[in-house]
Amino acid sequence: MITRIAHVCIGASDLAATEKFYCTALGLKKKFEFKKLDKTIGFYLDAGNGNFIEVFEAKDLESGRRPALMHLCLEVDDLHATIDKIKQAGVEVTDRKMGCDNSWQAWVSDPSGVNIELHEYTPQSSQVTGKDCAVDW
Repeated sequence: MITRIAHVCIGASDLAATEKFYCTALGLKKKFEFKKLDKTIGFYLDAGNGNFIEVFEAKDLESGRRPALMHLCLEVDDLHATIDKIKQAGVEVTDRKMGCDNSWQAWVSDPSGVNIELHEYTPQSSQVTGKDCAVDW
């Protein structure tokens, strides 16, 4: 059912400094950016072998109102079947929907409240094509 961790999402109080750290210091490559009204609000980093780190601007990190680890994402091979299995276990999960990155997604939370995104990639997914995606949220 679960094939791998698709990405880990982190918040960044300074996108430029975060990009410099991961790309320059750690040698990761930027895969694509998230744009809102032509402004970069986040980006994906390629961690190799289909693994990614997702980074979003999070100005409220220092206030303690938002955790640096925003969610965990797991890639699945069949999102419909995964949702059905989760529901059969008596756990609430959102309906499947297409994300702005052209990947199917659904959301569930663990008992401690950690948000978990479930991803099923498509041939048009930004994770595959490297194309930027425009957000509407």
